[in-house]
Amino acid sequence: MKRFETIDGMRGYFLVFMLINHLVFVGDYWLMEVNHRNLAFVEDAQGFVFLSGLLIGLIYAKKMMKNGYETGRQLIWSRAGELYRYAMGTVIAVLLVQMILPDAYKLWFNWLGYTNFDQPVRLAAIATFLFQPTFMDILPQYIIYMLFAPMLIRLCLDGKWAQVLAGSLLVWMAGQLGLQRFATDPLNQLAMGSDDQGIRVSFNLLGWQIVFFSAMVFGVLTAQNRIDWHTIFSPERTLIPKAAFAICVFFLPLRLATAHELLPESVLGKFATMEIRADFGPVYLLNFLAVASGITWLILAGPHHHRPAVRAVANAVIWVFSLRYLRLLGRHSLQVYVWHVALVYAVYYLDGRTAELSELTKTTIAIVCLALLSLPAVWRERDEIFRTRSATDGPATSGLHLPAKPSD
Repeated sequence: MKRFETIDGMRGYFLVFMLINHLVFVGDYWLMEVNHRNLAFVEDAQGFVFLSGLLIGLIYAKKMMKNGYETGRQLIWSRAGELYRYAMGTVIAVLLVQMILPDAYKLWFNWLGYTNFDQPVRLAAIATFLFQPTFMDILPQYIIYMLFAPMLIRLCLDGKWAQVLAGSLLVWMAGQLGLQRFATDPLNQLAMGSDDQGIRVSFNLLGWQIVFFSAMVFGVLTAQNRIDWHTIFSPERTLIPKAAFAICVFFLPLRLATAHELLPESVLGKFATMEIRADFGPVYLLNFLAVASGITWLILAGPHHHRPAVRAVANAVIWVFSLRYLRLLGRHSLQVYVWHVALVYAVYYLDGRTAELSELTKTTIAIVCLALLSLPAVWRERDEIFRTRSATDGPATSGLHLPAKPSD
């Protein structure tokens, strides 16, 4: 199947900045400040979840249309099972390493709590996603969303995509009102461990599902050829980019003010209720819609706009997402994400075992980690890489010619 190279580049971009932001040092480091999240209430996790939902809708809607609903559902649930194995394998690997490394229990306590193999309640909570160790919390929400995805994709294929979007919006509103607590409060007591931690999650599933399922709907409609994106995002139709730009400009000073604690208490108290990241509050929703629609317009319409400045910005954005390194990461985003967790835990452990590092040392470690981030992708494409290298060395002595790169 033909790859969606721009989407791969975007996923790789988000993985790179996830790694940079998740590397934790005593005293922080300057690379964390080089990120779009400092200019808007938009973060890498949102883009990553959105693109995942888009691809689920696009790919599996086509499979359902071709092979039937049951086949599509089985494929999605098989993928969810694969994600579950990765999620549990990551936790088990970290716990095994924790038993070996000196002081690992103490250094990782803020991320793992008191979690080891003699805590059956905690292990059960991890297995059911009630307790999610730090930086291991994106895969669980994917898995849960994918359990519901087949039914919702079929509804979209049956023409009920508007109802799916309306339902997603209502569920998002329930998350903003905290209605999930009717279920989570009792479960919190059941999952309570010896470290006084019960439920531990970074994402309110009711709030964040709107990112995944809205994108999934767009993916299904695209698979059915019911949306002409080049007509919606055309160089002549500039209302969308203008509105997106206005919303981003509105939120920019507020993002800077909240980051540097410049808002007065009377304003901050009200603003904070609308800007809860874990719930994907209204501020995050509006700002993400603006950035997502603006970037889409730049990619699809920007290169053909009559203004040279707009074309230059659009071509710069496309160039970034076309970088081979980012596309490589994006093609193997699941394995790279799991590997990034290992790198983050390793750096956190090393930082805790040494005196405070200099800014130069932190930057060097970050750059090395960015290079290492590609290892799973390189390993998975090793045959193709070596085949390409062999082809550049000339024909084999047998006179046989290597085949062209296959379409995947």
